[in-house]
Amino acid sequence: QVQLVESGGGLVQAGDSLRLSCVVSGRIFTTYAVAWFRQAPGKEREFVAAIRWSSGISTYADSVKGRFAISRDSAKNTVYLQMNSLKPEDTAVYYCAAGPGGSVYSPLAYYTWGQGTQVTVSS
Repeated sequence: QVQLVESGGGLVQAGDSLRLSCVVSGRIFTTYAVAWFRQAPGKEREFVAAIRWSSGISTYADSVKGRFAISRDSAKNTVYLQMNSLKPEDTAVYYCAAGPGGSVYSPLAYYTWGQGTQVTVSS
């Protein structure tokens, strides 16, 4: 069974950078995708970025294109989310998710979720 553990969140100022990590344990199918979602208070969970485990092909939400970069280190079974030029509207709990990712944008495409890591960006 796949388990996900996120880390790397924190409190930063607008314009700063953070790198989130998601350690994947257990067997992950090569066809799977690993994604980052985020959820701000009072809002629905929204897609941020995803990466196909085998191909490394990545997909981004329009709101983070050019600022965020998702990558994976297969040897370390870890997926990263490098977040640059952070804005106050990026404040949220960030979740890592893994699953078939038929539609990478939908939370329903992911079977396993991490516990989340808080990212707070002050203005």
